[in-house]
Amino acid sequence: MMCNRSHGTQLYLEVPSSCLPIVYSPVYNITFMGLEKLHPFDSGKWGKVIHFLKEEKLISDGSIVEAREATEEDLLVVHTKRYLNRLKWSLVVATITEIPPLLCLPNFLVQRRVLRPLRTQTGGTIMAGKLAVDRGWAINVGGGFHHCSSDKGGGFCAYADITLAIKFLFERVEGISRATIIDLDAHQGNGHERDFLDDRRVFIMDVYNRYIYPGDGYAKRAIKRKVELDWGTEDDEYLQKVELHSEGALNEVRPDIIVYNAGTDILDGDPLGGLAISPQGIIKRDEIVFRAARRRGIPILMVTSGGYQKKTARIIADSIINLRRQGLIGGNEDGEVKIYRCALEQST
Repeated sequence: MMCNRSHGTQLYLEVPSSCLPIVYSPVYNITFMGLEKLHPFDSGKWGKVIHFLKEEKLISDGSIVEAREATEEDLLVVHTKRYLNRLKWSLVVATITEIPPLLCLPNFLVQRRVLRPLRTQTGGTIMAGKLAVDRGWAINVGGGFHHCSSDKGGGFCAYADITLAIKFLFERVEGISRATIIDLDAHQGNGHERDFLDDRRVFIMDVYNRYIYPGDGYAKRAIKRKVELDWGTEDDEYLQKVELHSEGALNEVRPDIIVYNAGTDILDGDPLGGLAISPQGIIKRDEIVFRAARRRGIPILMVTSGGYQKKTARIIADSIINLRRQGLIGGNEDGEVKIYRCALEQST
């Protein structure tokens, strides 16, 4: 049931029941004269995930729930006006995205080619939050900008999509009053941690390499289950800790929604993550988290977050395929998962 709305939004329109809750838009992918290649992040990985899912016949053309761009009104649910105004300066965006040449470009180009894709991914996360509550699970093929808080971006994260998704649910969906964030990106999720530092409705579990960016000691105060990993942590130790603490977190506090930040920068060889998890380890990790949620009947929203190698797109696709094979996400009777591009209908 919907609660009273603080502003009109296009992100909570009804999706027909024939659609599966996987959200994507071609706008997610950032391409601009090769400048995107100056950051190790594969800025086209989201489209590659969709390509691989099509190759495996898990989805088909014209069958996606298409993400909508978050408007300024949507963003102001969390972000300060001052912060959003600062994004109108190319220097600020260059610093946040870690792509220095952006500072030389007119801001209207930066808005169109860099920030619009990130706003669309942010809209996708907010949309997927409601879909997860309605259907039991949802995946945004993008999003997971866990370094951004209400008034500060960084680490390629310009908008606080995780905070926004949770705040939208708290404000607009009856019966959603507690959330658990399970953040398994290789980096500490200091953005959402700062946003929810004094909010007892949100339980945060964070598993990360203790030695890498951001090392935000202030934000760590918000973590209820903190698992700090050493350089080169491998599958056995990692998966044991993920299972132990995922189960423990969900036993300690039963949330109304789980937001799962499924970064693939834990992959062995990642230039920024510093861990040594195999592709099979990542697939098993995602299965562990989804199984813990489904066993308890708790809705789960997954976002894909960091991952800085070309092969991470293939691993994300393989993980989604495995979740389907394990019966942890839905599909139609012949085994093909369909993500319909359906006309969205205004909710009443």
